[in-house]
Amino acid sequence: MREMTFKMERPGLLEEGQKVSVSEGELPGSYYYTIDPSLAMSANIELRDRLKSTEGTVVKVEENLRGFYVTVAFME
Repeated sequence: MREMTFKMERPGLLEEGQKVSVSEGELPGSYYYTIDPSLAMSANIELRDRLKSTEGTVVKVEENLRGFYVTVAFME
């Protein structure tokens, strides 16, 4: 199992236990992932750490001083 953190701009868009799908975006030298439909976005991920799965489960939603963050577990 692999966990990845995503930045969410508003509260209440996702809940723990919710199944989500992600889409992959490509940048020169890295990738980024978006929880569909544009609910949250990952940081840039290096080529060697590219996701193999496009579906996961929300395991944690938290708020801190920098905003709202969602942790998703992927079966890899």
